[in-house]
Amino acid sequence: MPRANRHFLPGLAWHITHRCHQKEYLLKFRRDKILWIRWMHEAKRRFGLIILNYMITSNHIHLMGLTGPAFRSDGADRPISLAMQLAHSRVAQEFNARKERHGAFWEDRYHATAIETGTQLAQCLTYVDMNMVRAGVVGHPREWEFCGYTETLKPDVRPRLRLVDADVLADLAGARDQASLMRMRETWIEQAIRKSRLEREPLWTESVAVGGQDFLERIRCGLGRRIGATEIVSADGTLALRRARPGSFPVTLGPARTEVLATDPD
Repeated sequence: MPRANRHFLPGLAWHITHRCHQKEYLLKFRRDKILWIRWMHEAKRRFGLIILNYMITSNHIHLMGLTGPAFRSDGADRPISLAMQLAHSRVAQEFNARKERHGAFWEDRYHATAIETGTQLAQCLTYVDMNMVRAGVVGHPREWEFCGYTETLKPDVRPRLRLVDADVLADLAGARDQASLMRMRETWIEQAIRKSRLEREPLWTESVAVGGQDFLERIRCGLGRRIGATEIVSADGTLALRRARPGSFPVTLGPARTEVLATDPD
């Protein structure tokens, strides 16, 4: 797997993935999933993080959030990194203390992928929603309690620990209101199920950014040499920016063939 990307630019939507150490099932039990929600809720309160979606599985989490519109000296433009640091350190500390356990809880690095709003945001939302369906645990995201889709669908569940900023998400998705947003998401999920899109797609979890050509070039310029050499690839018609691999030739990225379109030297 490529090196994890954790370089944030302001004013963007980001998809974060973080695995438990050595893919252990450390989030297997309900109390530990609730622990993650509780500390992410506290991090959201402290740092003003805007959360668009999330998914908690038994050995990893997905989080979709927004960074602030501009860099600030007080660090308020870094709500995602600050939230991840607080929530994941406290989850690890409390879990280890309760289990009288020593050692790492999380993999050393989480990965961050910038997502352009519009079609790509809808695709990423659906990819996160479908996680436990892909795993064969449930037949539909509504059957999994610990995710942003179910939280938005059932507002009476954990009302004091709600994470998703549904109004912001509705606006970004072009929905009139939350009810319209849920109808749109239901359609996207049904399409994914009908098309049997049940394979893992590294495009959403290993890329630096996913979006249109102009968006990817803006990300490339904004990050500069911090991420080294990069290349733009196309997978099933979706463009992504990723760290360059030795040689620029077509490779397989998920279920579809991926074509390398342009490489930027380090």
